[in-house]
Amino acid sequence: MFAVIRTGGKQYKVTKDARIQVEKLEAKAGDELDIDDILLVNDGKATKVGAPVVSGAKVVAKVVEHIRGPKITIFKKKRRQNYRRKKGHRQDLTVLEITDIKAA
Repeated sequence: MFAVIRTGGKQYKVTKDARIQVEKLEAKAGDELDIDDILLVNDGKATKVGAPVVSGAKVVAKVVEHIRGPKITIFKKKRRQNYRRKKGHRQDLTVLEITDIKAA
């Protein structure tokens, strides 16, 4: 059984007991989350596709921890102009463990 969820403007394919990294969520480590933004649910026999979401479907996830992603370097340069800018960025992420997928 798997589902496709949407959170933080991105889509993730999740299965039971999977760990995923999503954009930072306002929840503490150890909290249970109910994700209602389900785009697709497959129970092994039938597939339900939402328009835009599957009504009644729910994914239950547990917040494992909050981490920071890898450093991304942004470098801008204009040749022959002595123009160089270097910046770095690390995205805040939340690690979720999927505990249950409930179809409609």
